[in-house]
Amino acid sequence: MNFFESNIHSGKKRGSIEVVCGSMFSGKTEELIRRLKRAKIAKQRVEIFKPCIDTRYSDTEVVSHDHTSINSTPVDSSQNILLMTGDVDVIGIDEAQFFDEGLTEVCNTLANQGFRVIIAGLDMDFRGVPFGPMPALMAIADDVTKVHAICVRCGSPAYISHRLVAGESQVLLGETDKYEPICRQCYNELAEEER
Repeated sequence: MNFFESNIHSGKKRGSIEVVCGSMFSGKTEELIRRLKRAKIAKQRVEIFKPCIDTRYSDTEVVSHDHTSINSTPVDSSQNILLMTGDVDVIGIDEAQFFDEGLTEVCNTLANQGFRVIIAGLDMDFRGVPFGPMPALMAIADDVTKVHAICVRCGSPAYISHRLVAGESQVLLGETDKYEPICRQCYNELAEEER
């Protein structure tokens, strides 16, 4: 039971921030969609946002790697989320690492206004560096869930999204053609080989 569900029967509209993080292929978006669908079943009004740059599966839907989907509103700035959250109870935000640093304040504002805010995103980039606003979002969250993929090399819990193609740009959209989930030990072994 997460923070929001444990407080749902209090009778008051209590805002909260929930973060679902981990590597690629760990089920972050799937968990976000699951929580949003549960909110809809509970007759709560839901709005979900994603960054405009995420067009891998769809321009207007949030889609998990297993092709589960939910309608969303693409936005190019975190401030637009504040402008578009009208008559809703729950706000979902996918691929939060691609948003600007203002997302942290936006989420705080929404939670302080009584909204339940559920955020999914990569906690680290392909180099193991904390990614975008995710560290700050985890710091202010009421609840953080770290999910893990399975290392494709040894079967241990994955630690990082290892990039399979050359390039130093932090943002490179891709799937299994460009990334693989691997554990810390396999990542360190690969780093040694590349030196």
